[in-house]
Amino acid sequence: MTAFNAPMFTDEDKAREALEALRWPDGPYCPHCGNSHQDKIAKIEGTKQSHRPGLYYCNECKGQFTVTVGTVFERSKVPLTKWWLAAHLLNSSKKGISAHQVHRTIGVTYKTAWFMMHRLREAMADLKPTGPLGGSGKIVEADTTYVGGKESNKHRNKRDSKNIGGKGKQIVHTLVEREGKARSHHIANISGKTLRPILTAHVSRKSTLMTDTAGGYMGVGKEFDRHAMVDHGIGEYVRGDAHSNTVEGYFSVLKRGIVGTYHHVSEAHLKRYLAEFDFRYNNRSALGVTDGERTANALKGIEGKRLTYRPTN
Repeated sequence: MTAFNAPMFTDEDKAREALEALRWPDGPYCPHCGNSHQDKIAKIEGTKQSHRPGLYYCNECKGQFTVTVGTVFERSKVPLTKWWLAAHLLNSSKKGISAHQVHRTIGVTYKTAWFMMHRLREAMADLKPTGPLGGSGKIVEADTTYVGGKESNKHRNKRDSKNIGGKGKQIVHTLVEREGKARSHHIANISGKTLRPILTAHVSRKSTLMTDTAGGYMGVGKEFDRHAMVDHGIGEYVRGDAHSNTVEGYFSVLKRGIVGTYHHVSEAHLKRYLAEFDFRYNNRSALGVTDGERTANALKGIEGKRLTYRPTN
């Protein structure tokens, strides 16, 4: 059986049951009042058109709900089979998959595919990281890169000869624990004032911090157990265990995804694309995570998040 012949990709009932098992491993609970007493929750069975499949009734608050209520899928008219397909495509593609490709593959409009992908990225976002990276005896690498279009790719009338280096581009700062996880942030500049809150909040001070010689790291580096730097300016990239090759490897996948798959990422949505690449890195095959497990892990994050075309009141 190939991946796309799995029941949740072809049968709507199986897709709903798979999502219920993922979201409610101990049985359904009411997203309105939080009631989890199974004797106070009833599944509404019947043939009435108003009784849509998978509808539950809470005797505690007298409310009705399905598995999509209180998630990024709420009020979506897209079948759950297509949501499972889109999630699998996004999580099995190392450098991402474009909304155009999703729209052609699963048979929805481009606008729908674009919005589906952003909802899935919202599910992949780690809004509440569990503790800092690193720790005693561990190494965390920190580095920045620039994301944005090349001037040479623009129409001649739109090129700006002053946009060299990082000028006109967005700055991404990433922390990577060696043999561990990554966390990325869209930042305004590379000053110590900007970097210090990120480093102290997301990296254990018992860690060894590996960076380049950017000035923003100089002061905060003293707060960690050890701070080692490599000077790229003089052609130094490795000195003993001092290097930033792990985070550079992360950036290579990120940039290939943005340049080769997405082509253009707006400043407003950059944080969601970073969440996507962080998630796939943190659930990579090198850590023993399969495509199916990665997809399931992504869908575990659908709860308590909403993303709509327009702000909700």
